[in-house]
Amino acid sequence: MTNACFEPKQLIQNYPRGGRELLGPFHHFQPRDTMAWFRARGADLKIEPDGRVFPSSDHSQTIVDGLTNAARKAGVRLHTGVAPLVIDRDVDGFRVKFGEAVGRGDRLLLATGNGLQGYAWARQFGHSIVPPVPSLFSFSVNDSRLKGLAGVAVENAGLSIEGSALRQSGPLLITHWGLSGPAVLKLSAWGARVLNERGYKATLRVNWVGSGSAEIINLIKGMRDTSPRKSVTARWPCALPQRLWERLVGAADVVETRRWADLTTRESERLADELAQGRFEISGKGAFKEEFVTAGGVALNEVNFSTMESRLLPGLHFAGEILDIDGVTGGFNFQSAWTTGWLAGRAMAKAR
Repeated sequence: MTNACFEPKQLIQNYPRGGRELLGPFHHFQPRDTMAWFRARGADLKIEPDGRVFPSSDHSQTIVDGLTNAARKAGVRLHTGVAPLVIDRDVDGFRVKFGEAVGRGDRLLLATGNGLQGYAWARQFGHSIVPPVPSLFSFSVNDSRLKGLAGVAVENAGLSIEGSALRQSGPLLITHWGLSGPAVLKLSAWGARVLNERGYKATLRVNWVGSGSAEIINLIKGMRDTSPRKSVTARWPCALPQRLWERLVGAADVVETRRWADLTTRESERLADELAQGRFEISGKGAFKEEFVTAGGVALNEVNFSTMESRLLPGLHFAGEILDIDGVTGGFNFQSAWTTGWLAGRAMAKAR
């Protein structure tokens, strides 16, 4: 539901788009405030070691109940099972038509997520929409080095996209269709538009051990000194799962029974290159279209981030993923929704 990152300047580093605009809002309502708000409404929360915040019940209903109970207590009228058919503005304010029923108000908040209808309403009121593209997705990679290794994980890999400045590091997971894990998801988030422009086809460089080729060469030399009679697949100098190590040794064209003492200079170089800068061809997004969020939405320069009010149409406000804001995985997208929603709600209530 959020992330226990309580320093705004650090918090905004988790937003590929919208971080600069969120710095001010996070000084008014940040994860600490979100947690206090829900706890005050009966939600017991827990913080995971990686900073992610969950209800202690492990049920989203805890959060839903906190929100709906607060709304009812405040006298909010909830209309469920209906969809707005028309939203427009006339001399009396905003008009929302639900079938035969019509609702009116002097303030309107669009918090429609990444739905196309929400974008259409924003355009109707004169706003620009940054074209939406997927963010936070895994990579389809068809490579013999990964076959049969689904579920194998590496704690700290370095990733980069050739021909770009895109780089990320962190845990990496081999899947049935390619590569996933936090490092891939972060890379896809920051590279959402670059990868979209390339049709989700690119060359991925993988550093499996987080060390450079020269450092790996020194580790190999150390193995010659400490384990000269051991085969390269019986003992190795870095913390890689055995099956992955054996696969990379084979990819470097090194015989698995080769002893460390007999490893040639050329074999050492090939093995170091395979470990530090292996090349893998991305052929598309993950096979199951599991994108978590969307990059794109209402252009941020058209919104006042003190009140989340439109700079183009007084009385119109925005919150959540309808805006061109997206964060990496870990509760950050929820937090931008809580913050922008809180600011919009307070501004709309104050204006009455």
